[in-house]
Amino acid sequence: MRRPSVYTDRRSALDVKMTPMIDVVFLLLIFFVWTSSFHVVEFALQSNVSDATTGAAANAATPPPAELDFHDVVVRIEWVDGRPGWRLNDERLAALDDVQQRLRRIFQANAAAPVIIHPDPDTPLGHVIAVYDISRLIGFEEVNLAAEDA
Repeated sequence: MRRPSVYTDRRSALDVKMTPMIDVVFLLLIFFVWTSSFHVVEFALQSNVSDATTGAAANAATPPPAELDFHDVVVRIEWVDGRPGWRLNDERLAALDDVQQRLRRIFQANAAAPVIIHPDPDTPLGHVIAVYDISRLIGFEEVNLAAEDA
């Protein structure tokens, strides 16, 4: 049997356990990896940017088509003096054929856009059905009727 030593007792009191500290370091490493973002920096991507002297004048003269900047397609059917009038996204159109052509152009730009038909209260049902049928024949999946608050 060994005799207890004063030095061995001190040594065990000063001994540092490394396993908990390594666990904490790995947990911190996992936390920082999960919370960091790995976005590609914008200037690292290639892009085609035109010169400011040539491109700005051309872009200012020709605005982008109205069909490309929309979320909902709203077709208003107005009934004025016993005749229908159509507005597509606040643009007045002369005839139902113009509505059909404009809806085709919008469908080519964004086929997932919902069409909302908003008729005046005096509008005959036949004009509402005609716009609904045109929208469905063009290919719009979501065609809705606007409702007034009661």
